[in-house]
Amino acid sequence: MLGLERTSTPLTLDGGLVDQLVPVQPSSRSTLPSLHRRKTLMTQSPPPVAHLPPADVGLQEIVNEHKIHLKRQYERVTEGFGESGSGTLLNTIYTELYIIDEQSEEVHTQHEVRQLETTSQTDTDHAPTIKCHKLFEVLTHLKRPIRVVLMNGIAGIGKTFLVQKFIVDWSERLENQDINIVILLSFRELNLVKDERYSLLELLHVFYPTLQKVTTEKLTLCKLLFIFDGLDESRLSLEFTNRKIVSDITQKSSVSELVTNLIEGNLLPSALIWITTRPAAANQIPPTCVDRVTEVRGFTGAQKEEYFRMRFSEKELSRVISHIKKSKNFNVMCKIPVFCWITATIIEYILNTDQRSELPKTLTDMYSYFLLVQTKRNKHKYQKEHETSPQELTDADREVLLKLGKLAFENLKTRNIIFYQEDLEECGLDVTEASLYSGFFTEIFKRECVIFQKPVYSFVHLSIQEFLAAVYTFHCYTNRKTEVLKEVLGEEYNETSLDIFLSKVMEKSLQSKNGTLDLFVRFLHGLTLESSQRLLVGLLSQTEKNPEVIQKIINNLKEMRRSQISPDRSINIFHCLTEMNDSSLFQEIQEFLKSETKLSEIHCSALAYMLQMSEEVLDELDLQKFNTSDQGRHRLIPAVSNCRKALLKACHLSETHCEVVASALKSDPSHLVELDMTGNKLHGSGLNFLSAGLSSPDCRLETLRLESCWLSDISSLVSALNSNPSHLKHLNLSHNNNLENSGVKKLCVFLENPHCLLETLRLQRCSLSEISCDHLLPALQSNPSHLRHLDLSWNNLQDSGVKQLCVYLKTSDCRLETLRLWGCKLSETSCDYLFKALQSNSHLRELDLTKNNLQESHVKQLSELVDSPHHTLEVLKWKDP
Repeated sequence: MLGLERTSTPLTLDGGLVDQLVPVQPSSRSTLPSLHRRKTLMTQSPPPVAHLPPADVGLQEIVNEHKIHLKRQYERVTEGFGESGSGTLLNTIYTELYIIDEQSEEVHTQHEVRQLETTSQTDTDHAPTIKCHKLFEVLTHLKRPIRVVLMNGIAGIGKTFLVQKFIVDWSERLENQDINIVILLSFRELNLVKDERYSLLELLHVFYPTLQKVTTEKLTLCKLLFIFDGLDESRLSLEFTNRKIVSDITQKSSVSELVTNLIEGNLLPSALIWITTRPAAANQIPPTCVDRVTEVRGFTGAQKEEYFRMRFSEKELSRVISHIKKSKNFNVMCKIPVFCWITATIIEYILNTDQRSELPKTLTDMYSYFLLVQTKRNKHKYQKEHETSPQELTDADREVLLKLGKLAFENLKTRNIIFYQEDLEECGLDVTEASLYSGFFTEIFKRECVIFQKPVYSFVHLSIQEFLAAVYTFHCYTNRKTEVLKEVLGEEYNETSLDIFLSKVMEKSLQSKNGTLDLFVRFLHGLTLESSQRLLVGLLSQTEKNPEVIQKIINNLKEMRRSQISPDRSINIFHCLTEMNDSSLFQEIQEFLKSETKLSEIHCSALAYMLQMSEEVLDELDLQKFNTSDQGRHRLIPAVSNCRKALLKACHLSETHCEVVASALKSDPSHLVELDMTGNKLHGSGLNFLSAGLSSPDCRLETLRLESCWLSDISSLVSALNSNPSHLKHLNLSHNNNLENSGVKKLCVFLENPHCLLETLRLQRCSLSEISCDHLLPALQSNPSHLRHLDLSWNNLQDSGVKQLCVYLKTSDCRLETLRLWGCKLSETSCDYLFKALQSNSHLRELDLTKNNLQESHVKQLSELVDSPHHTLEVLKWKDP
């Protein structure tokens, strides 16, 4: 991650100091700023201190020396563009990150920009947070202590910076003094020794010479914290199933086995473990090994404004803030502090060179400007004034950038984000020579010296890697480098027009379930515009300046149809249009909605994105109200994440669509309180996906309608409701003919749950018999006071079934108000049972016995209850309509 710093001009925000961010030279470990400064008050109670045995003075001296070493290593960050060695104390510029105490075990595999988009409505100011120094505090609702913490966070959000701050506070004896020794082992360093064999004791001595005098016996006396930073950068094979058990710290083993045994607790079982990772790599650690899952969040809206307020004058600020808010893409990306720095760097450059210049409107323009700004800074810094016009890239710059683009492209396919010397050499990069004239190795591509002083390289942010990969691919297209283009398309490449090439690339990207190529494809489309090519003159060859080709690309995007594609993925088609500065969709959508003209599929993708990004939560999304095709309705489904009531009736939903709905139920926060999926075939995996959403602790659904959904085995549904029972109030499973008695028996497990607060249960036409009433009776009797409405119409209950229901009606805590028994093959006997039951139950207000061929004489006694002032029964229906 990129290291960022602030100038010394502080502003007051929420009672703390906030300092301006500026880019820094790479230090021994890269850092990233966080969000709110933590206030350390002198009146606070001092943290608990871990005491070593009094007689072991030598061990205490080693621990003290280790603290001094760590403090020196992490207490300073390099300031601005200063030379190596200059720096500012971390504690004078630190602002605290928001950390959400996230207990969900869901693995986020979608592109991180998409993750930002889907959570952009979340106001982190009001989210439940946890302080970094309290990560290992015991949770009150858990009986076990916290030993292993997994911290998630997308690239550039500040995980490594948090680790650095934690270590500095510990070394200065401000926090966590119950811990004797903190040991940071970053995966980018462990990669360098992945093929070696060490004992844990030897590994510690290699990474921390200050601990070489620590013996096995002395180490067992210490309370240890191991911090494994950057799991997503790991090239180790972490095997938790068929791994070798290692329990002795002097036993030699592979580095991978040492790490897995530490995490599992086989090795130093009392040691604390803290793992940081990007979300997509989190599933490498089994949930059974983790006691707490946390998530690092980015800037809130107010903090974005405060950040830019520190970079610009009041005169410039309103223009900058207004420009960012106009673009949903910019507004979303500015949750990442690194992108705020990129944006500020570019806008500062534009405002300083020409106040009248138009600010970038697309991400492609933004990143094109970023390359331009860095090359001009590079020339100013490394070249003499008379050399080379700053209006165009030199051959040297061009060569380095294209080689970096090749590195970015080759590793984008495998999602590698950390590079070593051999990776660069494979792409023809001579780092020693390039670093003499190129500023890219500090501002775009950074170098760190880690263990054994071996260099490690990375792009300052994943999005820059994706942009350079797109630049390289576009360069290869314009220069007809067919071998590279074959790698992009995964097929034999024949020279085609630009519009056909991009159409094939888009098709290829849509095949990826998690959208790993989404941003790459957005950039690729943006680079077709003359404005981007003009900014990168000397790097990109000009394509034909043919408006017809551009229009063909736009038309291809609008007409692209893939019936199997996830609605979430189709939104990227809309983003590609945005990168091509095509805003016609917004106007068309407004006009179409007013005129009720049929919406195309791409219009639905754009509308879904607009609804998702809206700051206001939509009250109701009814897909049948939109004049569009089934495919168009499918593309609207992602909008359920930002609505309260989702009506998805008879939309031919597939399991992929169910997965999108489940994601909305699992989102934090989840806005859905009512979901109607009537008339969709949800049996099998579709129901399993939905159940996974219902079981999420973030799910707050109150009403669920699953009528005519071809349900039979509802085991997963019952299990989900049973694990998260207290929110659901209304459940409709009517017209599922295969549910039968066995399905009701399973449902009763949920009804018997003491936390079940169900008020309405509808089971019309579910092929039930009197046996179902045998199952329902004990379930309803065990939890009788919440149910208000029960509908068992069009089931073969007969008189014996009603007899069982009447036992429930007589229960003293029964509060049932409505009972519907249409067409249940009842006779006068059932009327007698009901009359006797209602004489002892004063809560029922409506009784519906229609379609049972009853005569007036059969219901005479029940009719008298309606007229009686001593009974609450108000409505009795028995005549067939």
